[in-house]
Order: sequence, then structure tokens, then C-alpha cells
Amino acid sequence: MIWAVAGIVLGLLLLVWGGEWLVRGAENLALALKISPLVIGLTIVAFGTSAPELAVTVQSAMLETEVGIGNVIGSNIFNVLFILGISAVVAPLVVSQELIRRDVPIMIVCSALVYWACSDGEWSRWNGGLAFLGLLIYTWYIVVASRGRKVEDGHQPQDHPVDRPRLTIAKNIALAIVGLVLLVIGANWLVDGAVFIARALQVSELVIGLTIVAAGTSLPEVMTSVIASYRGQREIAVGNIVGSNIFNLLCVMGLAGVISPKPLLISTAALQFDFPVMLVVAIACLPIFLTGRIARWEGLVFLLYYVVYVAYMILDQTGHWAKSSFEWALFLFIVPLSLITLIVSFAVTPQLGCEPTEQKI
Repeated sequence: MIWAVAGIVLGLLLLVWGGEWLVRGAENLALALKISPLVIGLTIVAFGTSAPELAVTVQSAMLETEVGIGNVIGSNIFNVLFILGISAVVAPLVVSQELIRRDVPIMIVCSALVYWACSDGEWSRWNGGLAFLGLLIYTWYIVVASRGRKVEDGHQPQDHPVDRPRLTIAKNIALAIVGLVLLVIGANWLVDGAVFIARALQVSELVIGLTIVAAGTSLPEVMTSVIASYRGQREIAVGNIVGSNIFNLLCVMGLAGVISPKPLLISTAALQFDFPVMLVVAIACLPIFLTGRIARWEGLVFLLYYVVYVAYMILDQTGHWAKSSFEWALFLFIVPLSLITLIVSFAVTPQLGCEPTEQKI
């Protein structure tokens, strides 16, 4: 028990340090390469913080289990509702119009296509190959679009001595890599310690899977987005979440389908509940983001939605008698709250959609 507590404490420390170093390295790298922080958040930071999801899902695919698929779905829901929610509570987030026009619709389309591809109860090697090809096209597109915009806007890189930029870039890449490694190690230590304590306290395996393990692989995204939000790097904070979700759907699911010896089986329960929730959460980002800002109170609403999702999932899996009453509460409370949230978001902050995203808090 002592070692488990020590693992949790050390894991948290590594997460904080790793998140700080990754954000700092990515921020400086964007400046050194004259690349938008949004592009860095959508690619390097997002793909890097999704390393735990990739490791868990690929391993489970090789063992022909459904754990990996559930991990991707749960992580995408957790990323939007919990991580964006807590990041907005730390500091209101300004959403780039470029993200709204391009990347959020791509996230929605990817969510819908993966859901449709899994609707027959299988995720085949063919599906995985197409998904991974989609990731390559997406990454190439945003990098080329970023460079094209930079040239078009006249933001040409200034002349620097040959050695200095290379040294700066190399040091920032090393800083980001070290931060990423610390994030992965810290997440593993924290999850292992929490699982050990939960089992010692005789908490059910189901509760462990729905909470600790599902959220554990997203801990790098949590720390990275929260620290980025605190440091004023709001493009990295929001871009990290959207990019991570796209990476999970295209790369993690893609490699899982390619590596698995047989088509991965998708349970009926996942198709009837978890996939639709993932798609709805992705679609819900668009109207919220259209205001150009995620306020603190909207972040609290996101966090409430995640608590409700986990509570319903536990009641459903355990067959608890309160499930039917909970469904009525969802219909009578959550649905009206969602409509009110959208109406208030547009009514209170219509002018924020034009707020410059370069401003820092």
C-alpha cells in the first residue's frame, strides 16, 4: 500500500513536470519554426500525449480484446467533456476560427465514419488501413496549409545565424520529448498505484475500468491542456484535445485494425450507447466553439456531463434499479440544460467569435 501511494505521488509530480516541459518545448518550437501554436497543438502535442492510448490499444489488438476500442471511445469522450471542461475552469479558452472551420468538422466526420465502419460489429484491417491513410493526409494538409498561410500573410522567417536556429530547435525538441516521456511514465505509475489501492479496498473491476483505466491513458492530455491553459497557450490547450481525438480515431484505431490478427469485434452495447455518445460529444463542440470562447461556466457544464456519463455507465453495467429513474432525470434535466447552454452561449458572447486568438490571458 505504501508503494502504491508513493507511485501515485511520484506519478503526479512527473505529470506536472512532463506537462510543463512538453508545453514549453512545443511553444518555443512553434516560435523557432515560425509555425502556429495551433498546428503544434494539433500535431506534435496531440499525437505525443496520445501515446498511452496507442500503446494500450495496439497491445489489446494483438491480444484480440475489445479493451482498446473501448479505450479510444472513452478517451475521446473524456478529452472533450473532462479535459476541455477543467481547462476552461482554469482559464477561459479562446477557440481559433481556423479550428472551427477545419479541424472540428474533421473530428466530427472521423467520428461518424468510424462509427459507421463499426456498425456491422467489426473493425477490419481494411478499415484500419484507410483510417491510418487518413491520418497521413490530415497531417500533411494542416502542415502545408500552415506554411502556405505563413507565406501568404508575409510572415517569412527572419534571417538567423546557421548554428543558432538549429541549436534552439534541437533543444526545444529534446525538451518536448523529455516532457512526453515523463508524462507517459507518470501516467503509468499513477494508474498502477490507483488500481492497486482500489483492489485492496475491494472496489469492483468494472468501476476501476470505467474510471481509473479509462481516464488514466488521458492523463497526459489533462496535464498538457491544463498547463497550457494556465500559461496562456490556449491554442495548444484546445488544439491538443481536437488533435488527440482525431489521432485516436485515425492512428490508434488504424494501427489496431492493421495489427490485429483478426477483425476486432465491437460489442452491441458499445454501438448502442458509447459510440453515439462519442459522436454527440464531437458534434456538440461545434456550436459551443462557434462563439469563439469556452467560458468557465461552460467548462463546469462539460464536467457535469462527464459525471453524468460515468454515473449512467455504471448504473447500466451493474443493472442497478435506479437506472430507469436516472434516464428520466437525463431527459428532464440534461436535455433542457444543453439547450439553455447553447442559447446563452450565443446570446451572451456573440462578439467573441471575432476575438483575436493571439491574445493571451
